[in-house]
Amino acid sequence: MAPPQFNGITPFLIYTIVIVTLGPLLFGYHLGELNAPQMVITCKADEIPGYVALGLPSCIPMDAFQWGMVQSMFTVGGFFGAIFTGAVATSFGRLFAMKWAAFFLASGPIAEALAGKMWMLALGRALSGIGAGAATVVCPMYISEVSPQNQRGLFGAFTQVQINFGIVVAQLLGYFFSTSDRWRWILASGSYIAGFMFFGLSITPESPKWLSANHRPRMARGVFQRLRGKNADTREEMDSWDLSGEAEEESLLGPPQGARPQKQAHMSIIDVIRIPKYRRAVVAVTGAMMAQQLCGINSVVMYSVAILGKIMPKQAGLITVVVSAANVLVTLLASPLPDKIGRKSCLLISIGGMGSASAMLFAGLEQDIQWLTVVAITLFVASFGIGLGPVPFILASELVGPEAVGAVSSWALAGNWVCTFLVSMFFPILNNALGNKVWWIFAGVASFWAAFVGVFIPESKGKANADEVWGRVRHA
Repeated sequence: MAPPQFNGITPFLIYTIVIVTLGPLLFGYHLGELNAPQMVITCKADEIPGYVALGLPSCIPMDAFQWGMVQSMFTVGGFFGAIFTGAVATSFGRLFAMKWAAFFLASGPIAEALAGKMWMLALGRALSGIGAGAATVVCPMYISEVSPQNQRGLFGAFTQVQINFGIVVAQLLGYFFSTSDRWRWILASGSYIAGFMFFGLSITPESPKWLSANHRPRMARGVFQRLRGKNADTREEMDSWDLSGEAEEESLLGPPQGARPQKQAHMSIIDVIRIPKYRRAVVAVTGAMMAQQLCGINSVVMYSVAILGKIMPKQAGLITVVVSAANVLVTLLASPLPDKIGRKSCLLISIGGMGSASAMLFAGLEQDIQWLTVVAITLFVASFGIGLGPVPFILASELVGPEAVGAVSSWALAGNWVCTFLVSMFFPILNNALGNKVWWIFAGVASFWAAFVGVFIPESKGKANADEVWGRVRHA
């Protein structure tokens, strides 16, 4: 009996997307893994430093600057992972790039867990960052290319669901394992998840869109049948990709004896800036990715305990876990919205909600109103989950053709990682200097990005290809 199919959604497609999104899950996990055990790791807890298994120290003495260096190495690694992975995914395939990401995501946690010195912990964070940066480029790209056209927003949102779930898992493990003899298990756990991802990818197929772009449409159709079901009609979708007619010839006639089909020309990160056809997409996708961070989500993800601790110190940790779990639920419930009301509408609603929540957060903290502060933080993360969380990850594959997706994604994710570094590094400084007024900055930034979305980002809902999105005339 053939496996059940629902509008091209099969059990194998679900399996594939779950395995692939373990990369984004680990990105979220590494964002949150050091929050709870900070005092224990840096020898500031009320425990006597000593040694644990393998002769490793029970803690690593670090001051605030050194701890900040360790934290920021994750974003440094992520920047380089994002920059180079687009080219890897374009030249060698999405599957190879995802295995590359899984390798670093497995290596980094091992180095972190075995660290006896600060430099080793920082190295592990950098390796984890390279893997996370690579995953945030290639995994959303792959998901967009294998998902049914009318379900791309739904499956694209699962990337953000997994990021949020990774944050929750890290916080829960931190709650239970933040002791001198167990904190290393928090850091090591990421390697188990990455190993599962690596082996799960062994039966995951290459992206059919990449195969077609590289003149292997017969193989692409076979992959589509595995993912969508044997009776799925994908000819129209493949034709809409605007790939060369030679690829179709290869499908029907086969390549000449002894000859290999030429690969489609791939755009480099320089090409997509230089060629006007792609430049607008670089601006749109990179802007969306920068907005994702500059509207302030990581100020809440990384510092919510400190923020809430100002007015409710005893409940801050528990509220943080509950709000993070609620964020996962909201992102799940909102996942159909991009396909129903459009990508652009979701972004505008999301940014408007985060800007309003920033103003509410200022009022709640300034007046010591506990319920308003909790509502504001909940609205902040819920608004993020509606649009700014999931939508930027699906834009690259919809605003350019397959020859440029990797390069555009690299620019976008590099911008995202730079902004992640800026927020995580400078929010505590601004918070100390300005106090609660720092939230007015985020409200103002949200206003700017709302205007940016309105002007520079086109609606891609229901559009078959980039030419249709941008209103370009396609010639036969």
